[in-house]
Amino acid sequence: MHDHSESSKENDPISDTPATWPHVERRRYPRPDEGAPDPVATPPAVPALSPLHFSTQNLPLDEQFEAWRAYMQPVIDVHLPDGISPKDGFFATHTVWHLGKMLFVQQKSDAYSYARTPAQLRYSPIDHWYLGLRRSGQAWTEVDGRVIKTNDGKVAFRTLGHAYRGRCTKSEIVLLYMPYSLFADEAGSFKTANNSILSGNLAALLASYLGQVEAHLPALTADDLPRIVQTIRNMIINGIEPYVKTEQNASVQVNSGTMERIHHYIHHNLYEQHLNPDRICRAVGISRTRLYQLFEPNGGVLNYIRKQRLQAAYETLQNPTNHDRILDIAQTAGFDVAANFTRAFTNEFGISPSEVRKSLIPSHPEITDAAPKNDTARSFESWLRNLDL
Repeated sequence: MHDHSESSKENDPISDTPATWPHVERRRYPRPDEGAPDPVATPPAVPALSPLHFSTQNLPLDEQFEAWRAYMQPVIDVHLPDGISPKDGFFATHTVWHLGKMLFVQQKSDAYSYARTPAQLRYSPIDHWYLGLRRSGQAWTEVDGRVIKTNDGKVAFRTLGHAYRGRCTKSEIVLLYMPYSLFADEAGSFKTANNSILSGNLAALLASYLGQVEAHLPALTADDLPRIVQTIRNMIINGIEPYVKTEQNASVQVNSGTMERIHHYIHHNLYEQHLNPDRICRAVGISRTRLYQLFEPNGGVLNYIRKQRLQAAYETLQNPTNHDRILDIAQTAGFDVAANFTRAFTNEFGISPSEVRKSLIPSHPEITDAAPKNDTARSFESWLRNLDL
């Protein structure tokens, strides 16, 4: 009886006694809280960018525009539109992100006029390439008598190494400041594209990519920056190439080189008493007829020289360390009669020489959210100056 009982258990396929189960290898799936040990957690990448913020919003109304003028002085000289008083206030915000070999700027402002003057070219080491993607508003910019208009979605390209001037309406714009060395191999052809509007699919792709970069600026890491700069560089080169080829086919490159030599000679001899078309022709090696053709959009070469001298006089009057008499400044600009100088100056700038001098007030220091006001290593101007290092 006993033997039978033990045998029955051994043959019972559903017996729940573990000792009687046959050994079966089973695949065991780990539970959610089991399994291989967790890998070493990778710390999140630290954002690399700490932007500079400038705004006129919290300043007294009558100080806002002068603060904006002082802030932008390293790049351009700015003026209010006709009929607008500094007392009316001026709204502007300017945020700068340093990508290493490129400054990415987000800017909003009321309407103003601007000029990259010969005086700034003479004394400033900043000769960067400059690209603007306009989000809203319109702008008109003139270089050597040629005016381009930009509006929503347009991408404009120019150099800070050449004088220009223009005006803009109330606007929002994305700006890139890029050192000359970033496009050293393309510098010759890029001069042909100075003050141009990029168009076509490649320009649209560039604008789209800049929008993506802008959206991710706060999260970018140090490892991201070189790749982003290289990508933007390549997209700009590809976007400019069709324009350069078109201009070269029109023989504009030859004219550009000639104009560059003429401008160089004029700017370096601006105050010479006998600066005239004959001297320019001999120095550059062109005929008077050719010189007149090149400067026809400027109203003639003498008119161009006169405007450059007036602009230089404006810079002198705006310099708070200069105490020369207005009569002396007028004579330096080639005007023997002070009244003629005042009339020409007022017609050109909409303000008299004496009013410019009276308007001088102490410059406001740069206002930033991210750095102390006296931290010159983190100022817009220092970032511009050291961008090529």
